[in-house]
Amino acid sequence: MEPLDRGTIAGRIADFPRVAADRPELKQAAVALCVTERDGAPTLVITRRAAGLRAHAGQWALPGGRLDAGEGPVEGALRELHEEIGVELGPEAVLGVLDDYVTRSGYVMTPVVCWAGPVDDFTGSDTEVAAVFEVPLTELDVDPVFEAIPESESPVIRLPLMGGFVHAPTAAVVHQFCRIACRGEVERVAGYEQPVFAWR
Repeated sequence: MEPLDRGTIAGRIADFPRVAADRPELKQAAVALCVTERDGAPTLVITRRAAGLRAHAGQWALPGGRLDAGEGPVEGALRELHEEIGVELGPEAVLGVLDDYVTRSGYVMTPVVCWAGPVDDFTGSDTEVAAVFEVPLTELDVDPVFEAIPESESPVIRLPLMGGFVHAPTAAVVHQFCRIACRGEVERVAGYEQPVFAWR
């Protein structure tokens, strides 16, 4: 079994056959799958959204948001990473891009994987982020929980985290990333549904 380090993860991300969503009529967004290190082991940065936000307040999330005019997904993800949690990375830190996820609220969300290594402190936006967590990849590489709902033919995906659940789109993106990074498996996200409360 290969060690779970930057070289292994970078190689698996580089080999991943990404599927893009050609939906130019939708709003374009990007999120950062930011890999840090704690005690020599890779961790993923996951945030808890601030309680005062208009949409999806208090939920688990990845740093990210809508792209600015003329901005690509890599530039947008790195900008949001800096704005939300105070981590400033250059394009050389980017390992690759995963499948686009089309949200029920009308966004094409592009996940950008980047390697930050050890981070001493997170200094982000109090208005957007309530808390920042570094979760070991081994804790995130778990079997998701699927739920059938009458509103959709696709199953709702949830990932267990800290006594609760992460919902799609974050759960779908994190699940895909962990299958690739930890196992070298190809996993798709298009068939994973969001809970109805996240459709707005």
